Amino acid sequence: MAKKKAFALRMNEEMLKSIEKWAADEFRSTNGQIEWMLMQSLKNAKREPKKKNDSSLQTPE
Repeated sequence: MAKKKAFALRMNEEMLKSIEKWAADEFRSTNGQIEWMLMQSLKNAKREPKKKNDSSLQTPE
């Protein structure tokens, strides 16, 4: 699993309340909801992070 980095995110209170409500509706944490929203946005823009190859899954030639 990729290492996660922490950083501060500022947003207005109304936006945060909307995200918290959405997260609760989806049984996610607020942080998990923001992460999910960002990943969906990256997928829609075709800018997903590249997945690192897992050498244990590769077959030798």
